[in-house]
Amino acid sequence: MSVKSEERKIKTTSFIFLSAVGVLWIAPLIWILSTSLKPESAAISWPIRWIPETPTLKNYIDVISNTSEAPILKWFANSLFIAVSHTVLVLFITSLAAYAYSRLEFKGRDKIFWSLMATMMIPPIMNLIPAYSIVNFLGWIDTPWAMIIPGLGGVFGIFLLRQFFLGIPKELEEAAIIDGATLFQIYWKIILPLSKPALVVLALFTFMGNWNDFLWPLIVTNSIEMRTLPVGLSILQGTYNIQYAKMMAATFISAVPVLILFLLAQRFFVKGISLSGVKG
Repeated sequence: MSVKSEERKIKTTSFIFLSAVGVLWIAPLIWILSTSLKPESAAISWPIRWIPETPTLKNYIDVISNTSEAPILKWFANSLFIAVSHTVLVLFITSLAAYAYSRLEFKGRDKIFWSLMATMMIPPIMNLIPAYSIVNFLGWIDTPWAMIIPGLGGVFGIFLLRQFFLGIPKELEEAAIIDGATLFQIYWKIILPLSKPALVVLALFTFMGNWNDFLWPLIVTNSIEMRTLPVGLSILQGTYNIQYAKMMAATFISAVPVLILFLLAQRFFVKGISLSGVKG
């Protein structure tokens, strides 16, 4: 068997395997969309019909129009504002920290960095009570700040960006210093523009993590108006006594921003993953 035939066989097998995995991943989303377009009686019928016989938008209209018991548009706005604000601040703070750990020389730099990495071994649930105590002391309970500020100095983000920054040639910095650039100007005008793939990957992970977070917003919010979508969906379940068609409509609404973000960022996503973490 020739080399080209072997390569073609490997590519064909890989394509079939990845296509099968892709179908498995997208099937639940298709089922959610399909169910959300069905009347309630058809949503729980058996066998499952992937294509609705009589598609309807009534479930979406009912969910959106219920502004008293389950204000889903308010929850959507809360989640969007909190997730975007948190993501922007995480990118700024972690990129500054990663720049210091990768490009600046100071005593104990590597020891501090690896000590910071060691904190990743601590289960996040152990930080729950201390974090709540701090947020409560600051008077942030039932405010957006309780869901925006905690976690801004994410260790994973610092590690990801540091590894990417280490791959940027130092000659660029040296040339900028000769031209009179300050450290912040080098960070802002050289390092960040060259690190778009890694920044997009971190932004995607951060946004998805904050958007889908359930436990922390449940703990730090009290009023219905301050709830985020994941917490709101649990309220919606009780409101409609598990009316599956309406639940699927609300679930699909909550999935749309993440899907759009991933589709827009996918070309950067692969590049950012492949180029990060290759240098120690």
